[in-house]
Amino acid sequence: MDELLGILRGLAPAVATAVGGPLGGLAITALASKFGVADDVAAVAKAIAGDPDAATKLAEIDLRQFQAESADRDSARQRESAVAAAGGSHLAQMVVPILALGTVSLTFVFIGILLFKVIDTAQQQLVIFALGYATAAAQQVLSYYFGSSKSSQDKTTALQKALK
Repeated sequence: MDELLGILRGLAPAVATAVGGPLGGLAITALASKFGVADDVAAVAKAIAGDPDAATKLAEIDLRQFQAESADRDSARQRESAVAAAGGSHLAQMVVPILALGTVSLTFVFIGILLFKVIDTAQQQLVIFALGYATAAAQQVLSYYFGSSKSSQDKTTALQKALK
């Protein structure tokens, strides 16, 4: 598995992430199908290492992944536009932004409190867990509103040019 991940990291980072993640088995199956080999890590690694067109095939898979991520961000932005254009009550339009602002604000308040509060040793694990959850929620909110779509678009454009 390490050999396959080493190859993929250099050629297709998104594919390497998928193979190393919780859906790695599905990713291996997809790669085996793409390269026409048995559904086995060693067979896939050997096929990729021995295929001169492997970089192109993997770049195509990476390109599809980036396009899917870009479409996901675009659908979130279209939703916001549709909600704004639909009219309706002012409260209905403000629910998501209020929740988002509340999540980020409360996370910063939580962090600020923890900077000056001494936490009992018995409670430290619970506080660390809660802080991790809060910061992850704030990160999701910030990614939703200020996502890294430009860098993904740059990657997609670069991959498209490389495939031509």
